[in-house]
Amino acid sequence: MASMRRFVRDHSLSILTLGAFLVIWLGGQLWAGHRTYNEEQRAHGEPTVSLPEYLTRADFGEATFENWESEFLQMGVYVLLTAWLVQKGSAESKPVGGDPTLDADPRDHRYDPEAPWPVRQGGWVLRLYENSLSLVLLTLFALSFTGHLVTGAHSYSAEQAAHGEPGVSAFGYLFRSQFWFESLQNWQSEFLAVGSLVVLSVYFRQRGSTESKPVHAPNVKTGTD
Repeated sequence: MASMRRFVRDHSLSILTLGAFLVIWLGGQLWAGHRTYNEEQRAHGEPTVSLPEYLTRADFGEATFENWESEFLQMGVYVLLTAWLVQKGSAESKPVGGDPTLDADPRDHRYDPEAPWPVRQGGWVLRLYENSLSLVLLTLFALSFTGHLVTGAHSYSAEQAAHGEPGVSAFGYLFRSQFWFESLQNWQSEFLAVGSLVVLSVYFRQRGSTESKPVHAPNVKTGTD
């Protein structure tokens, strides 16, 4: 029991955030999306579907991947930008002159016994590992982008068929304004949120948060340390 409490304490941030994700996604979004879909079906004189059936439909997949795509794009690009660019006074930025810890060459730590295996291995393995966070996030973006494209094409084609119009392939849907409208309206909001956090963290504080500078820190101080 003590080990379980310790595990929950040590991983409370990921447990809460991922738990909230599952509840909102498979609870709130699925429930609301199912009701909305059936309301639209009834309005057009079409048959309704059960909740499990809706879970497998392109409409649910499109709504899901459309949002995941923008999140992973934002995080992947942000990780890359914060490696090279700075914002004076922001808790989200490295100091203007750089951070010796973050910028340290991992090759100097090849023989540290507690260093991750890729660091001790060196070569192309280390080269891949030292960029692995952005690579994984951008790969997840690419997968979500593809999922949005495929499910969006199916959903669009089903709507077209209901009106006696021809459908489109996933490749054809890529060149339709509707696909880019769905994507770009999410992308812009993600970068607005990130940019707002970068600037607002210069002037405002949240005591105890790693996303904030110490409450007593001056506005000109950059970083969280």
